[in-house]
Amino acid sequence: MKAQPRRAFARLPFLLAFSALLAVPAPAAAQTYIKRFLGIEATPPAASPSEESVVTRARSYMGLRYRWGGERPETGFDCSGFVRHIMRMAGVQLPRTSAQQARMGQEVPRDVSQLRVGDLITFGRGGRISHIGIYVGNGRYIHASSYAGRVTESPLPSRSWWQGARRVLVASAQADSARLPGS
Repeated sequence: MKAQPRRAFARLPFLLAFSALLAVPAPAAAQTYIKRFLGIEATPPAASPSEESVVTRARSYMGLRYRWGGERPETGFDCSGFVRHIMRMAGVQLPRTSAQQARMGQEVPRDVSQLRVGDLITFGRGGRISHIGIYVGNGRYIHASSYAGRVTESPLPSRSWWQGARRVLVASAQADSARLPGS
């Protein structure tokens, strides 16, 4: 028996919530529905070559051990040391700590649909930044996790823990604003 179109659309809120929960893209029918009836772009823009290279480079360190204060692949990384190392290889100079890194670049709304590959994702409680990672798309980020004891890729956690996002990978004309003075 063929489902009526209205019945199919009645399931869309469930499908959207379920896909967000699993950190997978919404089904094509849901994306079409969103575009047509809500007037928003459901598919994020394609990642630029520099954004893709950041993700590829970051994923090459998967499994590398976590080390508090670590800044080098030979000895291990902490979260901010990992982000700093990856971004330095992309030509972006960042300060050392996650709190300092959370003030760099352009602020991005705390909305997964607004994130771009390569954005910095900051975490903490009560406005205090205590963790940072790199957004890799599909509601996921890569980070050096003290909990996991290694560099790992994870789904974005609850909004109460996720503090914000910063865009440091920008067009070359704007890149200087994302770098530290004198670097």
